[in-house]
Amino acid sequence: MGDEYSLIPKDSFVFKLPKKSPLVLRMVVLLFVMVCAVYICSICLKQIGVVPSAGFLNVEVFERPCPEPNIEPWDIPYVHYPKPKTYSREECSCNPVRNFAILSMQRSGSGWFETLLNNHTNISSNGEIFSVKDRRANVSTIFETLDKVYNLDWLSSASKNECTSAVGLKWMLNQGLMKHHEEIVEYFKTRGVSAIFLFRRNLLRRMISVLANSYDRDAKLLNGTHKSHVHSPKEAEILARYKPLINTTLLIADLKQVQEMTSKALSYFNTTRHIFLYYEDVVKNRTKLDDVQEFLKVPKLNLKSRQVKIHHGPLSQHVQNWEEVQTTLKGTGFENFLLEDYRK
Repeated sequence: MGDEYSLIPKDSFVFKLPKKSPLVLRMVVLLFVMVCAVYICSICLKQIGVVPSAGFLNVEVFERPCPEPNIEPWDIPYVHYPKPKTYSREECSCNPVRNFAILSMQRSGSGWFETLLNNHTNISSNGEIFSVKDRRANVSTIFETLDKVYNLDWLSSASKNECTSAVGLKWMLNQGLMKHHEEIVEYFKTRGVSAIFLFRRNLLRRMISVLANSYDRDAKLLNGTHKSHVHSPKEAEILARYKPLINTTLLIADLKQVQEMTSKALSYFNTTRHIFLYYEDVVKNRTKLDDVQEFLKVPKLNLKSRQVKIHHGPLSQHVQNWEEVQTTLKGTGFENFLLEDYRK
């Protein structure tokens, strides 16, 4: 039995495949690429955390950077744009702020000087912050306090309604400043803090003021209230009635000690940006205040203070043992303190 007995033609088992269409292949490849692209995009969206919510796309808005101030390159470290934690600066956010510290000693005119600065609409000086011992307990507490001040988070009566252009405080040498001077100098350099030195030239006048103020802490001559500074001639007259007795045995040593502390402070902070002032010069020549305003880069204004000076006139009117003081200082390097006077 051979092929002749087969009922089905041989050609029936031969299948001829149609010719492959280039168009079909292209469509398949394109479809595959689209599926892959959609899958990759979905993975990327998950990784960056962009998840549509209720049909809305969350878009993060970035603040526009403040324009660069027109200043010299050396001045850049002293220009800041603080962002307080306690409030928003809003329209003042791009107003540059400069940091400063008034470095002085008690009864050297720093209180009066600070009221002059605070009379400026763009300057905020926050007082003798480190008179509170806890704030100067160690370097960490000092830096925490300074950070609040220079970040504009220290709210006081010195805070301004206008945009602040300079912010600072009053700091006495014996309030941790000398003890931690190395760390504080480094902080000043890092944070761009400018120092304003304010001292008294006539240290004998300062001593009389210190003794009188110390006496009033206990005596409270103004209706049972102690006042370090007064705002009326009557109050000044009442406080000036007290005449301290100066210990002439320790007088020269005490004056030398104050001189040495002043010299050390200047040497310690000499590498910082600073300006040096004598209280007497500011009293005599108000153009010194123009120098300070220029130093702080604020508009020059006519600054005023309501404080009234307590001890007027010759020193002989304010000391019980004046003749003894004269005898002690004559012929020494401090003799000029007996004669030097000025008006306010």
